[in-house]
This record gives sequence, structure tokens and C-alpha cells, in this order.
Amino acid sequence: MRLFVLLGAINGFLAVALGAFAAHGLEGSLSQRMTETFQTGVDYQALHAVALLVVGLLAGSAMPRLLALAGWAFFVGIVLFSGSLYLLVLSDTRWLGAITPFGGTAFLLGWATLAWYAWRA
Repeated sequence: MRLFVLLGAINGFLAVALGAFAAHGLEGSLSQRMTETFQTGVDYQALHAVALLVVGLLAGSAMPRLLALAGWAFFVGIVLFSGSLYLLVLSDTRWLGAITPFGGTAFLLGWATLAWYAWRA
């Protein structure tokens, strides 16, 4: 489905832009730990942007339910995992760290669903 290719492309773009922002715009203004936390968000966003592209390309013109579930799980994972890390670092709002594991769980669901789809296909 074109939607997941689009979401993958947008998230790939954002991962590169946010990585550059962290390297150049935040340089010297964050502790090493916070810089690494931000970079973790970028890394996971980039990886799962590629996963969204794969889901979209596997789907072709028809979107099997398992692929759709995997795609949405990857997208929700990006928003919750990477998004919470970005907000935590930029706002220093520590409770946002409690949201991050929900994003990780969504990533796991996405990968498990993609594997299940591959097994059944």
C-alpha cells in the first residue's frame, strides 16, 4: 500500500533531519547521555522507516491484514518510542520515559506480525 511507502519515506527523511539536528543544532547543549538518548530515537526511527517501506513494497496493490497490522505497529512504535525520546531530551520531562516501552512493544508486535505474514505467505 502506498501509505506505508509514504510513511516510510517521511520517517526516513525525518530521521536524517533529526540526526543532523542532534549532531549540529544540539551539540554542546546536552549531556553525553541525553545526546545518546536522542540518537537512539533517531536510530530506531530510521530502522523502522525502512521496515515501513518493506511493508508497503510487499503489499503491492492489495494490503493483507497482517501486513497492515505490521505497518501500523511500526508507525505507532516510531511515534511512541522515538517521539517520547525526542520530547524527553528536548523538554527534560522525565515521565515521558514511561511511554517509551509502549513504543518498543509496538515495534516487537510489528516484527512478530511481519514474521507471521512471511511464514503464512
